[in-house]
Amino acid sequence: MEYYYKIIIEPQEEGGYTAYVPKLPGCVSEGDTYDMALVNIKEALELYLETMKERNNIIIKDDIHISEVCIKI
Repeated sequence: MEYYYKIIIEPQEEGGYTAYVPKLPGCVSEGDTYDMALVNIKEALELYLETMKERNNIIIKDDIHISEVCIKI
């Protein structure tokens, strides 16, 4: 089964990047580079979903919509 989730990757002031899945509380990872953060959050997401399935046989599907808007000031 395939599942799709939105992830957020943000640069940190002290260096590196933090990545998280808004729909899944606690599904967070980090990396020294953007690409490493992406690899790490994919791994964290896979483990998160496997654990959810083992514990209660339920996987929460992502229903979050992301839009970008332009504001002129």
